[in-house]
Amino acid sequence: MNKTALYIKNRLSLRVPQIDSLAILAELCDKLELTKGVDLGAELAKVHEAFPTCVDFERDFPSLCFALATGVGKTRLMGAFITYLYLEKGIKNFFVLAPNLTIYNKLIADFSNPSNPKYVFTGVGELVTNQPQVITGDNYLNRRIFDTRTSGTLGDEPICINVFNISKINAETRGGNAPKMKRLSEYIGDSYFNYLVNLPDLILLMDESHHYRADRGMQVLNELNPILGLELTATPQVERSNTAIKFKNVVYEYSLGKAIADGYVKEPAVATRKDFDPSNYSLEELDQLKLADGIRIHEDTKVALDEYARNEGCHLVKPFVLVVAKDTDHSAQLRQFMTSKDFFEGLYADKIIEVNSNQSGTEKDENVAKLLALEEPDNTIEIVIHVNMLKEGWDVTNLYTIIPLRTAASLTLREQTIGRGLRLPYGKRTGNPRVDKLTIVAHDKFQAIIEEANKPDSIINRQNIIVIDPEEYQGTKEVVTVQSLVEQRLLTKKEALEGASNLTPAEKAKETTTIQAKECIYKALPRISQVSSSDFKKPEIKELVIEKIKESLENQPQLGLFNDQFLHEIQAVYETTVDEIKQNIIEIPRIVIQPAGEVNSGFKGFDLVIQGINYQPVSEEILMRFLDRKENNLYSLGVKGGVAFDTPVNIIVNELINLPEVDYDQNSNLLFKLAGQMVKHFQSYLNEKDLDNVVKYHKRDIAAYIYAQMKEHFYYTVSAYEKPKVYPFSRIEPHNLTKITKDGIRHYTDTIEPANTIPQKVFTGFTKSCHEFYKFDRKNEKDFATILEQDTVVLKWLRPAPNQFNIYWDRNAHRYEPDFVAETQDTIYLIEIKKVSDMDDREVQEKAKAALEYCKNATDYDLENGDKSWKYVLIPHDEVNFNMGFETLMKRFMYGE
Repeated sequence: MNKTALYIKNRLSLRVPQIDSLAILAELCDKLELTKGVDLGAELAKVHEAFPTCVDFERDFPSLCFALATGVGKTRLMGAFITYLYLEKGIKNFFVLAPNLTIYNKLIADFSNPSNPKYVFTGVGELVTNQPQVITGDNYLNRRIFDTRTSGTLGDEPICINVFNISKINAETRGGNAPKMKRLSEYIGDSYFNYLVNLPDLILLMDESHHYRADRGMQVLNELNPILGLELTATPQVERSNTAIKFKNVVYEYSLGKAIADGYVKEPAVATRKDFDPSNYSLEELDQLKLADGIRIHEDTKVALDEYARNEGCHLVKPFVLVVAKDTDHSAQLRQFMTSKDFFEGLYADKIIEVNSNQSGTEKDENVAKLLALEEPDNTIEIVIHVNMLKEGWDVTNLYTIIPLRTAASLTLREQTIGRGLRLPYGKRTGNPRVDKLTIVAHDKFQAIIEEANKPDSIINRQNIIVIDPEEYQGTKEVVTVQSLVEQRLLTKKEALEGASNLTPAEKAKETTTIQAKECIYKALPRISQVSSSDFKKPEIKELVIEKIKESLENQPQLGLFNDQFLHEIQAVYETTVDEIKQNIIEIPRIVIQPAGEVNSGFKGFDLVIQGINYQPVSEEILMRFLDRKENNLYSLGVKGGVAFDTPVNIIVNELINLPEVDYDQNSNLLFKLAGQMVKHFQSYLNEKDLDNVVKYHKRDIAAYIYAQMKEHFYYTVSAYEKPKVYPFSRIEPHNLTKITKDGIRHYTDTIEPANTIPQKVFTGFTKSCHEFYKFDRKNEKDFATILEQDTVVLKWLRPAPNQFNIYWDRNAHRYEPDFVAETQDTIYLIEIKKVSDMDDREVQEKAKAALEYCKNATDYDLENGDKSWKYVLIPHDEVNFNMGFETLMKRFMYGE
């Protein structure tokens, strides 16, 4: 740890996991470039060498994940990260991302209010007189923004910390319009989003980063183009189709098991009655008994906390009880019972709040805010009854007793759930067991929790969150950066020249100058706005290229680069260089294709087809685990299944409106019709009680079933595309290909078995391609490359890199990346290979329409300039066979003709 990191550690009183994380950041910051446009493969190799669990940044910029258990102090760590990057590296622009409104408001207070006890920069003298400027999603349009890009010494301008809720930059408005922060601002002459994108030192910090792994969230963060991403989460994985997908960019992990063992959180404990047999009680009686015992534990905890505060002379902590109800009806029944004279003679009647979980969005965030107020000294609430509200952002420290009712133990424990009650009110354990303990009342599940906790892989015993799956991680990986064939050949010559022992220094210098001249020519040509390959040798174009070379190199420190010898070398190699370029590229016009005008979309009416749906009622479960190995006093909580928001029809509709493209106002009649048809089907074999159970438990699957049919009746039309500017010559962009280090590079004709391992391999041996190496997503793509290589009508072809084309679809939200480009004597083909079952999919068709628009504009331009026409071809995967001729495939599957 360097001097700056040690200073921050002491000033901010960091905990061990925070110190370890800061040390890792300091180490990596000295290795990484911390600039835009870096070689991701090279940067990843640096990180992976030091921290092998990081095998992929998973974003279009270097991004590092720090997985710290809930309650350890991730927000304080973000403050330490910002302080270090400012003091050590002079970085002044930061973007802090929150996943919801609750965390967003908390982060604003923690970063901007020095009087806040949780202010993250307390003790850092450099940030007292020069307090960071905090810009939020609420004020960024109402104030002038400091431009920290201006020159000056450290401290001339404040750190600029942008705190935004993901929805502020993620949401797209109806009709294809951009979100507000992407629109023009009168203060800065550009959109605020573009202002951020253009900052040369923007650092992105992602709180609860597991929320930003969806396609839209990933894309918008990639668009921000920061120089570094720092991710913090307690759960470094995302769940898709009931499968946990682990993060691949974790550089540090500190599990809940470690946090409990090291004393950074409360000690979880589970409580029951001695010799208790739950089978002797009805559900209602069991509820009442657990509530009464929970309150007795609560009263004991109140006394313990009062005694501790008096003895130690510290502030009094007022504990509260969390009662987890089955559903909203159950919650109402519990409140009625607990406010009656039958429950401790009505002593708690005015000390109970009920927080229902049938709200969403802003209303839901407001309810969480009510929970946050429970720490206030004058708050009289002692009992909270709720359903499914244990989410991130609820960081109270005075929750001491949890009473889960009418739920079953599960074999899976979620850290997000247990973490809600584990935070320590005094910041550290006191040594008093009653003050340091979180108690879960679990009379009916006591044995199951103990047995689960005693397993070696339970959350209390497990010391590592990140476990590398042998099937997923097959050894050390490396990134192979593949330049265009022209650039690759120059690079090969340069490497050979460095090792050449048969050349004199003068000869090496001469060859070096030649290579440099060719590199400069290749880089300068695409910067000439109106030039095609047929114009390369024109004297005026040659003169423009030389001028561009001068402009790009005039600020570089190389001595003698502009002398007569170098200019003469450019003149000498110019014609042979442009001949090499013409022979080894496909001339791809620079065109940006994006929808314009009105976008019309929706769902056509239809009747639901119900087949194979025969759900049966199941018992709802609560996830519990006994965690303490010594005293049988541990716990963790979670509610599994849905909550009855309303009638079965309303529950299904509520789930449907959360799905993409479903607009309640536009489609409400259809939604209620389809939900009603599904409920009618359930009523044919279920009674009312079982119907409620089935809908509550399977609501997401039911909605997904209906939505799958809705998508078949979805329509989406774009009235027009913007008329683009066309520039004729585009550089062939490089690929960054990941391969297993021990794997060799295979010849494209090799048979690979099993075929599902093809995406892991890198292939070579091509004679017509614009790159030396390629990867393929499927066997049919590899087979099609063989057809391209062996069919004589194909002159050149390539697999486009992800940023080769600017073809946008889905209201400009996604960039289309075609599979292949192939050139023949009179035509250039843009080619996509798709599964037969996906050919009519909306996404495939929208991409095809955008690609067709690209081909139309490219053809118009090229034919006007004596060049070739462009065609788009969409090929079913099962038609790619070695006996098929290239021209036959093109004619049969030409799109739009």
